Amino acid sequence: MRVLGPGLTVRRLLRLRLPPRPPRPPGPRLSSGRPAAAGALERAMDELLHRAVPAMPAYELREKTPAPAENQCADFVSFYCSLGETAERAELLGRLARGFGVDHGQVAEQSAGVLQLRQQPREAAVLLQAEDRLRYALVPRYRSLFHHISKLDGGVRFLVQLRADLLEAQALKLVEGPHVRVRPRPGRPRTPGCGDSNGPHPPPCAQEMNGVLKNMLSEWFSSGFLKLERVTWHSPCEVLQKISESEAVHPVKTWMDMKRRVGPYRRCYFFSHCSTPGEPLIVLHVALTSEISNSIQAIIVKECPPSETEEQNRITTAIFYSISLTQQGLQGVELGTFLIKRVVKELQKEFPHLGTFSSLSPIPGFTKWLLGLLKSKAKEHGRSELFTDSECKEISEITGGPVHETLKAFLSSSEWVKSERLVRALQAPLMRLCAWYLYGEKHRGYALNPVANFHLQNGAVMWRINWMADVSLRGITGSCSLMVNYRYFLDQTAANSTAYLGSKNIKASEQVLSLVAQFQKNSKL
Repeated sequence: MRVLGPGLTVRRLLRLRLPPRPPRPPGPRLSSGRPAAAGALERAMDELLHRAVPAMPAYELREKTPAPAENQCADFVSFYCSLGETAERAELLGRLARGFGVDHGQVAEQSAGVLQLRQQPREAAVLLQAEDRLRYALVPRYRSLFHHISKLDGGVRFLVQLRADLLEAQALKLVEGPHVRVRPRPGRPRTPGCGDSNGPHPPPCAQEMNGVLKNMLSEWFSSGFLKLERVTWHSPCEVLQKISESEAVHPVKTWMDMKRRVGPYRRCYFFSHCSTPGEPLIVLHVALTSEISNSIQAIIVKECPPSETEEQNRITTAIFYSISLTQQGLQGVELGTFLIKRVVKELQKEFPHLGTFSSLSPIPGFTKWLLGLLKSKAKEHGRSELFTDSECKEISEITGGPVHETLKAFLSSSEWVKSERLVRALQAPLMRLCAWYLYGEKHRGYALNPVANFHLQNGAVMWRINWMADVSLRGITGSCSLMVNYRYFLDQTAANSTAYLGSKNIKASEQVLSLVAQFQKNSKL
C-alpha cells in the first residue's frame, strides 16, 4: 500500500471526491415555483448583466476605452457560481446571449456600406477599413465580458466550466424559449465526443455563444500553451485520482488496475495548461507491445509484476488504447490530435527503434445502428440482405426464431456471448456489418462513427477489425465485442489526412475493404 502521509493511503484517497458546490445562500430560486421569487431572481440577473457586461465602444474608440473594473467581472463570476441549479445557470446564460449579443442593426448598416464601396471605384484602404468595421460589428457584446474574465485569477478555468454548463443545458433541454430552447437537428447524427444519436441543435443565440467560447478556448489552449506530462505510480495522488475518475473508454476498477496502466510496458500522458499547471485536460494511455494488439483484455487485464523491467528489444509497437477528455468544456477544442503527435515524438526519443503506431479503438454506436437495421429489416418479408441463406438458417436454428427478430432481442443484452455456437455463427456477418458501418456509413461525406472520424482526420489507416476484442459489458452492449485498429504510418499521415478532409477518401487495409466488398455483394444498402 502506498503511504502518502500520516493515516492517508492511496486506497483511502480513491474514495475522496471533489467537494460539491457550496450551498446557495438563502434567496429566490428560479425553480422554486413561486412567481415572486422567480421574478426577484430574474431581476437580479438583469441588474447584474447590465452592470457587468461592458458596453461596446464606438469603432474609433475601440482601442482607447479603459477596461472595466475588475470587480464587475468578479461579480458576474461570484453570482454565477452561487446559482446551484443547472436551469438557473442556463437562464442566466440565455439572458446574456439574448440581450448582449450582436447588434444586428449595426451589422446591416456596415454590410450595406461594404456593398456600396464594392460597387464604386475606391482605394483599397477604404474598403479594407469598411470590412474591418463590419468585423467589429459582428463581435457579440458578451465576448468582452469573457475576455476580461479570462484575466482574473482562475478565470480561464471558470470559462471552461461555463461552457460545460452551456453544453449540458443544451443537451438536456432544460430551458425553454426561442433563444435558448434546444431543437433536434434533422438528418444524420452529429459527431462531437462519442455521440451516436440525433444530437441537439442549439438555436442561433445559444449556438453563437457556444461558438464564441469554443473559438476563445481554442486560442488559449493551442499547443504552444500546453505542457506534456507523463504519469507514473509516483505521480501526485490527485493526478492519479483525476485520471482514474475521468477514464471514459475503459473505466478503472481498482488501484491495482490503475497501477498496471502506468507500470511496465505502459505509458500514460496528459496535457496540462499554464493556467492550471499539473491538472490533466486530456489523457492518452499507451501500451508498448511486440505487435498490433487485437484485444483490450490483453492490455488492461494482463498482470505485470510490479518489479518487472522493460526489455527494449520486446518493444516494437505503441498502441493508443484510450484517450479521454477530463474537461467537458473543452469539447471540440483540438487537443487529441496534438496529444497523439506529441506522444509519438516522446516515444521515439525513448525508443528510437519504435516503428509501429496504432490505436485499439472502441466502436461506439455500432450496436445501436445494427439494432435499428435489424428492426427495419424485420418489417420486410423475403430474402435477408444482411445475412446469407446459410447464415440465416444456422442463426435461426440456434435462436429458435426468425433471424432479424431473435437477433434484435439477443443483441440487446450481453447474454448471447455465453453461447459458443452463436458467437461462431455471428462472427462473419457482424464483421461485414461492422466494416460497412465504419467505412460506408457517412455523415456529410465523412465517417459517421466519431472515433473513426477522429483517427481518419489525423491521417490514420482503417487497419483491422477485431472480433471478441472487448468482452466487457460495455464492449458487448456497445459494439458487439468488436474493436478496430487505426494504424498511423508516420510518413503517410499528412497525405491521408488531406485526402480524407479534402476528398472524403478513407484509407483502409485489404482486410477492411474485403469485408466491405462482402457486405456489398450481399446487401443493397
